[in-house]
Amino acid sequence: MKKIVLLLLTGTISYAALAQVNPKQKSPTAKEEKRNARREHINQLIKLEEEGEIIFAKQSIFGFKLATDGYGISYEFGRFQSQRTALIYQFELNEKKSRTEKRVGIANGGGFSTNSVVFGKTHNFYQLKFGVGQQRIIGGKGNKNGVAVMAIYAGGVSAGLEKPYMVNVFVPGDEDHRFKSTYPMILDSGYHEIGAAGPFAGWKDVKVRPGAHAKLALRFDWGRFNETVSAIEAGINAEFYSSKIAQVMGVAPKQFFFNAYVSLLLGRRK
Repeated sequence: MKKIVLLLLTGTISYAALAQVNPKQKSPTAKEEKRNARREHINQLIKLEEEGEIIFAKQSIFGFKLATDGYGISYEFGRFQSQRTALIYQFELNEKKSRTEKRVGIANGGGFSTNSVVFGKTHNFYQLKFGVGQQRIIGGKGNKNGVAVMAIYAGGVSAGLEKPYMVNVFVPGDEDHRFKSTYPMILDSGYHEIGAAGPFAGWKDVKVRPGAHAKLALRFDWGRFNETVSAIEAGINAEFYSSKIAQVMGVAPKQFFFNAYVSLLLGRRK
């Protein structure tokens, strides 16, 4: 009997010891699995950033553009789609100038040039543009201090604003009676120009010209950190409007415009 009791006691102690050495492992819960997957994803993104990849959820960028036929400002909002691509939404406000424009000085009574006009200019032409496109990384930075190269392609709608170019004039012999007029009426009526009326004159007679646009560009981002955007964008742009736009006397009105441009871009990523 004593031997049986001793064997049972020895077996119980051995089982308890084995249970402590090899405790039963619990399977992770769904919440723990999700947390572990998120941690692994974050670690992967950190590794990619250290290798020079640009990883973000969204970006917000302001731009200042100089084109072969004008200048403008822009705003871009982008959302991350994959490691290499982003969906972008772009807004632009531009003024388009004719390559034949020539500004001349207007001499006052003392012979000094104090004002100026763009001789023969009939209309200012502005564009409000909205576009949707894609940004695709074609060359990573290699490291955080490198330069990323991206391809940009986008297209959308344009609202062309054709505004009369107004000039302050007077009738010779009646200098106290000053008013605003336009080319070619100024020449036909023999008025004397005083100077341009400024950017706020002529808006009551503006005409809206609907259109469409498309562009292709390369963007070079040298921002030191992936959270900031410091870039130069160079590309080409094409626009087509519903009717012809007149800008300067003696130059045929145009519906189709094509230009090259360079933009300075500054912004943030999150």
